[in-house]
Amino acid sequence: MKQLSENSQFCELKETSRIDFLLKTITLMILVLIFWSINSSISLADRDPYLDHNVLLFADEVTYDDKKGIVIARGNVEVSQAGRIVIADSIIYDKDKDELSARGNVSLMEPTGEVAFAKQIKLRNQMKDGVLNELHIRLTDNSRISANSAKRINGLKTEMNKAVYSPCELCIDKPKEPPLWQIKAMKVVHNLDTRDIGYHDAWMEFYGVPLFYTPYFQHPDPTVERRSGFLAPSYSNSSSLGFELKTPYYWNIAPEKDATFAPRFYTTGRVVLGGEYREHFGTGDLRIASSITYTDKLDNDGNEINGNEFRGHLFSDGHFEIDETWNWGYNFERASDDTYLRRYRIESKDTLITNPYIEGINGGNYFAANAYFFQGLEETDDQGQIPIILPFAEFSHISQPGWAGSYKTLKTNLMALQRLEGADSRRLSLEGGWHLPTKSNGGHVWTGSLSLRADLYHVNNVINRRDPLTNTSSGMTGRIRPTALLEWRYPLIKRDGNVSHVLEPIVQGILSPYGGNPVEIPNEDSQNFEFNDSNLFSESRFTGLDRLESGPRINYGIRYGAYGVSGGKTTAVIGQSARLKDDDTFGQGSGLEDQYSDYVGRLLMAPSKYYSLAYRFRLDRETIEARRNEISFTGGTDYLRLHMGYALLEKQLSEVETSGFANREEMVTSLLSRFTKFWSLSADLRRNLTGSGGTVSWSSGLTYEDECFLFSTKYGRTFTRDREVEPDDTLIFKVLLKNLG
Repeated sequence: MKQLSENSQFCELKETSRIDFLLKTITLMILVLIFWSINSSISLADRDPYLDHNVLLFADEVTYDDKKGIVIARGNVEVSQAGRIVIADSIIYDKDKDELSARGNVSLMEPTGEVAFAKQIKLRNQMKDGVLNELHIRLTDNSRISANSAKRINGLKTEMNKAVYSPCELCIDKPKEPPLWQIKAMKVVHNLDTRDIGYHDAWMEFYGVPLFYTPYFQHPDPTVERRSGFLAPSYSNSSSLGFELKTPYYWNIAPEKDATFAPRFYTTGRVVLGGEYREHFGTGDLRIASSITYTDKLDNDGNEINGNEFRGHLFSDGHFEIDETWNWGYNFERASDDTYLRRYRIESKDTLITNPYIEGINGGNYFAANAYFFQGLEETDDQGQIPIILPFAEFSHISQPGWAGSYKTLKTNLMALQRLEGADSRRLSLEGGWHLPTKSNGGHVWTGSLSLRADLYHVNNVINRRDPLTNTSSGMTGRIRPTALLEWRYPLIKRDGNVSHVLEPIVQGILSPYGGNPVEIPNEDSQNFEFNDSNLFSESRFTGLDRLESGPRINYGIRYGAYGVSGGKTTAVIGQSARLKDDDTFGQGSGLEDQYSDYVGRLLMAPSKYYSLAYRFRLDRETIEARRNEISFTGGTDYLRLHMGYALLEKQLSEVETSGFANREEMVTSLLSRFTKFWSLSADLRRNLTGSGGTVSWSSGLTYEDECFLFSTKYGRTFTRDREVEPDDTLIFKVLLKNLG
């Protein structure tokens, strides 16, 4: 087939003599004059709609019979009319009948992007109607239809006789062998108006072997992006629920909204009805996902008890723009009970969060207002003691650079937290700061800042962390905290061939008064504390505002990086924190409870795309023994790729606990092998390495995927138990014929 391009539509001057080029130019001018004279009665006002009726012709040789109105073209012929293009070795065009006949390497390109190849064709009515022999069609998704003969009707329908459809590529070494799967039919109709492909008296074949027959079958053509209909089903089997069949149905409600109904059928349980609704507005998106079932009541051991109950869940989220500055949204998560989501393998979350919000960004100003509602799904959760946060509002401002590049900051925070049972707190926090970054002529980088923060609290029933069993606090309390910070960095750069080395020592001094964490102030947002390399040089290492670091302290460390021109790199950081005296704000095992902290650091080695090693650590300051280790290794190619992760975390006490959790030690391993172009194998394993631990879960899977077919199977087992959710074996099986919807 001749390919069209800007450089080959007419001819290439480098390969054509000047005489040939002159003859072709004269021929083209004669043709233009002929068509102009034929259509001379058309007024200029009518030219635009009439252009679709004109025929544009390019060829090596053209003859025209003026009396009969017949044009004969030979050699690299290209004919265009009404957006359709015919390429052939030779054509005969009858102007009076508006009939075109083409022979030899015939290609017909549709405006929709489809290409038809035929031995010979005869078209009329602006090439909309006609007959094609020995037809081969390549659709826009590269799937193909072949037929003995075909008839085109008004440019919108093609009826093909004794046809074969398949999106599968033929084997290059054995092109005469049948594809992986194909549909053979006595008659195939491609309707461009409804964008459907229909099959009459059809057989589905795999590797040339007929498997099943249907008198009629239909699917959308490749131009359809969305269409209502059934999606590919999935099958699975588990030891707790038995055989499961999921049969999704997609409903294309409108271009901006759709819905999917996905009921789940179980052999040892009742039907779970589920679905999802999505809608796109001009200013945002909305999604709703839900499920419900009516089943037998179960006790905590999974045994049936008298009666039935409804169980289900509702998840929804939406995000919308108000204008260029403001946007709002929400996230809603709710389940009927603690174990429903895990039992039916919908989600494996421990906590469900509902969060409406509004936020605005304008230059250096940021404002956000949130509310948080939680549903605890763990067995030890008491919903009455889980907080409700309404509102949680914050505002921050960063000024434009002023004197010597200095800038000012302002932060405000308002929070109201209450419980049905337990402590309540209301907080208003204000913090202002002045910051001066500068650099000396010798390359020393200095940063200085002064800040003042004030917090006002009103609390009820707050546990006294120094006497947690007897006393509680209520009433007003607060604090004022000034802080001064001075940081020095000295980045040194060296280039060694194709590698650039960067060595940067860092020293940070922070001055603030002692105290600031009275027992009347609860710790609601700073419990998830961890000392590591990411917060080594933070002014305050707590994740929230309820806790402050106090007293004079110095943070020091060194960073190193080696960067190759090919993209490989090695980076490392190690450091420590020191203070004038101990701070009981940090719990035992945190690494910051003593005057000198543990050593924290990180090493990342990624010399190429084929493997990488990441190591994060916290070492005891005296014994250099690991108190926290995180190792992650990924290596290999697509043929065989391995990932291994190991984590060790020593026990750590919170400020109100008398005994902390035991050591945590875990290993995760996964393997992926794409051992051929189409076949891949996967496996993963998670183990708890503590004394009371063991295997948490494992799974393995096999997948075959090419351009037209997907087969996957996965088998795995989970060993965890949570009330009625018992250790479970699961087998998942999926088969998908692509391009059929």
